[in-house]
Amino acid sequence: MIKKTVLFLIFGALFFQAVSAQIKKDSLIMHLNFKFGKLPLEPSKTYISENKDTLQIDLFKFYLSDIQIFYSDHTVFKQQNSYHLIDIENPDSNRIPLCDYSKKKITKIIFNIGIDSLTSVSGAMADDLDPTKGMYWAWQSGYINMKLEGRSKSCKTRKNAFQFHIGGYLKPEYAMRTITLEPKNATSNLELNVGVATLFSKVALSEINSIMIPGKQAMKFADYSIKMFSIE
Repeated sequence: MIKKTVLFLIFGALFFQAVSAQIKKDSLIMHLNFKFGKLPLEPSKTYISENKDTLQIDLFKFYLSDIQIFYSDHTVFKQQNSYHLIDIENPDSNRIPLCDYSKKKITKIIFNIGIDSLTSVSGAMADDLDPTKGMYWAWQSGYINMKLEGRSKSCKTRKNAFQFHIGGYLKPEYAMRTITLEPKNATSNLELNVGVATLFSKVALSEINSIMIPGKQAMKFADYSIKMFSIE
């Protein structure tokens, strides 16, 4: 009986590995690469911005939503219920399975950074939208589209901390932004670069080091976030 149980467990494990490998082979994957300039972005590692701010990033999270893939034959894949919480400290979140693999050329991808206004008030709070993920303010303010926290000696704050919590779903303080990228020659996995240095090239930490509510500063930061993304 014990031998049969062991054999069953081994067979089950091998079957699961085979299925996982097949899914990986047959699926189009969006993979996000975090960078600071030309360097890989790593938590608590020291970087220097274009504004000469020496800084460390301790936390970086954001939502990607409503992912669409456009093909050369004019067909479009739209991912349903597409809400993904990307977290630099969770490598699994950086790989997003999208759809079945196709040999068709991908001409364009479109996605949002943040959560749309309807979802913010709909009460859909499961999975990555769960408030326990730490990305929800309250009904009045909705979801935090992006959290970026760290330290820099340029910040005259307690422990030299900077905190940027970017969100807001009511116009004119609607913080969701749409990104459009055109791959040069993509049919297989999509390699997206997330260049965080772009944000700090626009923000002098000695002047702005805390955005915690919807408003004009949050809208500017949301505009800057569009430039973070590029595709290979």
